[in-house]
Amino acid sequence: MSSPDPQVRAARNKSTSPPPRGPVVAVTGAASGVGALLTARLAASQEVKQVVAVDERRGECAEAEWHILDVRDPAIADRLRGADVVVHLALDLDLETDAAARTAYNVRGTQTVLTAAAAAGVHRVVLCTSTMVYGALPDNELPLSEDAELRATAEATGVGDLLEIERLARRAPRAHPGLNVTVVRPAVLVGGTDTALTRYFESPRLLVVAGSRPAWQFCHVEDLCSALEYAVLEKVDGELAVGCDGWLEQEEVEELSGIRRMELPSAVALGAAARLHRIGLTPSPAGDLAYTMYPWVVSGSRLHDAGWRPSYTNEEVLVQLLEEVSGRHTVAGRRLGRKDATAAGAAGATVALLGAAAVVRRARKARRRI
Repeated sequence: MSSPDPQVRAARNKSTSPPPRGPVVAVTGAASGVGALLTARLAASQEVKQVVAVDERRGECAEAEWHILDVRDPAIADRLRGADVVVHLALDLDLETDAAARTAYNVRGTQTVLTAAAAAGVHRVVLCTSTMVYGALPDNELPLSEDAELRATAEATGVGDLLEIERLARRAPRAHPGLNVTVVRPAVLVGGTDTALTRYFESPRLLVVAGSRPAWQFCHVEDLCSALEYAVLEKVDGELAVGCDGWLEQEEVEELSGIRRMELPSAVALGAAARLHRIGLTPSPAGDLAYTMYPWVVSGSRLHDAGWRPSYTNEEVLVQLLEEVSGRHTVAGRRLGRKDATAAGAAGATVALLGAAAVVRRARKARRRI
């Protein structure tokens, strides 16, 4: 008797093999950005039983079970029923979004997801904030411990929202006994991202504040996804920093990028940035400048102790960032068209910053004379 065809035998083995025994994982914000990358990664994992994708539109991962709704909708509790883990990535950190609307979405969305997860019997929620919550301060250690105090203020773009999410994370296990909350904090995120910190590298000159000592630590989105997967599979928990090992000094950044610096006194840079933001000329508040002035590098020891390692170095991620922003033109955090950028001239971001500030001062003096 002849043996069955190999394809038939493989099909029989597949039909009789047990389903994966891993967790059912729900991902919010699954249609784009980090959420889309993580959804695809988990759907392909042999350690994950099923992926439930939640977003306001359907994404491209056909292997996931899709639910289309706003994460602020209490009906999300029904969609999360049966999930073991929820990874909440539905955050709006767009520089152009109205600040009040952004906060309403981010904070209310996180509150709803945590409450809904507890009601649905989910035992673990993974939240994603940023190492920005530690604050960029001149007396920060290099590197900071993950247990270091969160000393950031709400003066930088989106950081107030992230601090509130951190507060909700700490409260959730007390409000919902049995619910475990893990917080993942990436360094400067690179890979299809647009933030005040990635725009820093779109300027013709790198603004350096006199007397500051910046230190740059990056995180590739693929490394963030692998760290999130570690949290999903309960290989690590608690509050986790994720990023490349070590950091780059400003001089190293300038050498690698080939972009020259322009140095300004602190009072001039911060004052001009605050005025430009206040009158709506730039999307970034003055608080964003602190993250280009002082160190906020974190060790990432918990992930390392669990066996995780980054796949990218700071140098490699910076090179990729420079490739991504090539051809973009930003002055004082504001995107310009090619014609406008050419008009800005070789003086770059600094001269534009000071020039705009001078216009503001002249306008104020003129108003006083009227």
